[in-house]
Amino acid sequence: MRALALGLTLMLLGGGAAVAQTPAATEQPFLHELAIQVRPERMREDIEAMVGFGTRHTMSETQSETRGIGAARRWSARRFEAISADCGGCLEIVTPSDTVTNQRITTPTEVVNVVAIQRGTGDPNRVIIISGHLDSRVSDVMDFTSDAPGANDDASGVATVFEAARVLSKHEFDATIVYAVLSGEEQGLLGGKILADYAKAEGWFVEANLNNDIVGNSEGSNGVRDTTRVRVFSEGTKTVETEQQAAQRRYNGGEVDSSSRNLSRFVDGIADRYVANFDVEMIYRTDRYGRGGDQVEMLRAGFPAVRISEGAEHYDRQHQDLRVENGIHYGDVIEGVDFDYLGQVARLNIVSLAALAKAPSPPTGVTITGAVRPDTTVRWQAVPGAAGYRVWWRSTTAPQWTHSRAFGPEATEAVLRGIVIDDWFFGVSAISADGYESPVVFPGPAGDFRAPAPAAAPAQ
Repeated sequence: MRALALGLTLMLLGGGAAVAQTPAATEQPFLHELAIQVRPERMREDIEAMVGFGTRHTMSETQSETRGIGAARRWSARRFEAISADCGGCLEIVTPSDTVTNQRITTPTEVVNVVAIQRGTGDPNRVIIISGHLDSRVSDVMDFTSDAPGANDDASGVATVFEAARVLSKHEFDATIVYAVLSGEEQGLLGGKILADYAKAEGWFVEANLNNDIVGNSEGSNGVRDTTRVRVFSEGTKTVETEQQAAQRRYNGGEVDSSSRNLSRFVDGIADRYVANFDVEMIYRTDRYGRGGDQVEMLRAGFPAVRISEGAEHYDRQHQDLRVENGIHYGDVIEGVDFDYLGQVARLNIVSLAALAKAPSPPTGVTITGAVRPDTTVRWQAVPGAAGYRVWWRSTTAPQWTHSRAFGPEATEAVLRGIVIDDWFFGVSAISADGYESPVVFPGPAGDFRAPAPAAAPAQ
């Protein structure tokens, strides 16, 4: 009935005449159903298995079946194979890799990602990625022999990837969903670079990367436990922005409206509607201060990406040798993981992935005009399969989109009468026939979800 009501509304809107402000989103029972399918006990089993490999350091043992990164990679592939068997072979498993030497890898080392691809049924080249990193470390980043359980950093993120694959693989989606278990993060974000290069080589339109890194702990270093929030980090201006684009942005705005920032707003909205007692705290930074994660390499490739991390980190449990000093326990052990909290993180990821993959592609070619006029005109290119569009605006100091009007399937232009271009930020989202809605796209290169085309080779 909700889909029918939306369709009738869009038909009444005709060729694009604006109507009064409309609700921001259609309630989707399917997303509620997905959320309740998360099994924290299944995630515990996955983390126990990863911790059981002793160390998963990038330069650790590769031949053993019981210890080291090689055994962990092969186990990860088997986990994806088992999930794929349950969905009739719906996952294609690939292992993109590269041999790397750098300051943290002193001898040539093969770095291997384990990736499962669930092809979309409508627009398979449009790709939504969830990722976490398999490798672990202790205090000395070069120590590849000591036990490094890595229960939270980042077996928790990998377990979230597996849980997403387990739940979502039983359903079909318009877009392709990619479940990525990455390696080499602690040695220089290597897995993220390998994944970004693979995506470019495959010609994917990467609409979103949800990178989960340190997502299973709920107790901060101050001893205060908080199970009600998770942080989503996003860049404000694009890593790949050109000098010309930066000059335009500095003058007209867009500092807080990159595609990644609007992806974080999308995830925040999902939490508000579909994950009970769990709030997204949007952090206006690419990552934690002076630190990084694999999403950084996706951003360097021009792909929209965010980092999802627990609300309160416990630094005694990160990048530490296993030891006890003055009664304080150091090390990233499984006792530091709150599995009920981790289940909430998994729910947020799963529902966000499903909502993105069910919605149409974000609009392209979004522009605005209206200088020295009382009205603002917003234009965009038609999105294949879209049943309608929503034009959004908000105060230039508002963190979230606040006002909207819906338009019909034939509309590619909206004239907002009495809305002065100088006083607001604007955007456009695309809506499916059953009410799924894309992230909002800010006008111009600052907000475009598509990576820029590679620069042409210089003439010989």
